[in-house]
Amino acid sequence: MTKKFRIISLLKYTFLSILSFVSIFPFIWMIIAITNKSVDVTRGTLIPGTYFIQNLKNLLASDLKYTTAFKNSLVIAVITTVLAMIISSLAGYAFEVYKSKTREKVFNFILLSMMVPFAVLMVPLFRLFSKFKSMGPLKVIGLNTNGSVIIIAIATAFLIFFFRQNTKSFPKDLIEAARIDGLGEVGIFFRIYMPTMKSTYAAATIVTFMASWNSYLWPLIALQSPEKRTLPLVISALGSSYTPDYGIIMTAVVIATLPTAIIFFLMQKHFVAGMTGSVKG
Repeated sequence: MTKKFRIISLLKYTFLSILSFVSIFPFIWMIIAITNKSVDVTRGTLIPGTYFIQNLKNLLASDLKYTTAFKNSLVIAVITTVLAMIISSLAGYAFEVYKSKTREKVFNFILLSMMVPFAVLMVPLFRLFSKFKSMGPLKVIGLNTNGSVIIIAIATAFLIFFFRQNTKSFPKDLIEAARIDGLGEVGIFFRIYMPTMKSTYAAATIVTFMASWNSYLWPLIALQSPEKRTLPLVISALGSSYTPDYGIIMTAVVIATLPTAIIFFLMQKHFVAGMTGSVKG
């Protein structure tokens, strides 16, 4: 029995090792590619080279302004994430804690919006935001502004649903106790709910930041000036040139991957707990 168990364990770990290697190989190849010339990348070289510094210099010196695009993506992703955490969690909290006759109807209507493809919304959104450009105070969210990209992502149906589902496991006795102690509704949310649900916020932060950082279609439509481009747009432009330099492209991709990787590794302890609905830190 022991011998049979050892054979099964060996087969299991061998299979898992192969799967792990297959999963991580593209990242390994990407790291190797940034150290080689474009011609070596095209040949599929798997030996690290010495061309990384030159690839980096060529990337930063390109007309596509990679550094500016990085700053634009960072500003948009950070602001979107912060506002989404506040607004979407407020909505999810309210849908679960406060009862009304129309609550479920409104919530179901929000969920139905998840079934509408974004391609259907592109033209109406474009026409709407193009009008904001000439409406005084609303010009900050008009076309070709960071606001036009941020505002459509701060209250998504998925985030509202996610926070409401996790709020179901939030101990309602804490709310009642806080009310008895004289704490207002705003104070309950910010001083009790948010600290208690930090695992949920961590999971939502990772998902929202990654979605904003990797967003391509709407920024492509809304951000029309070269200086407003985000990283996905610049990387796409690098790959669509007549003679693409794959060393530079891979360098751009690796640098663009770093922020999302850092965010994930910093919050991974809370990520699983947040996705499973835990309210413990």
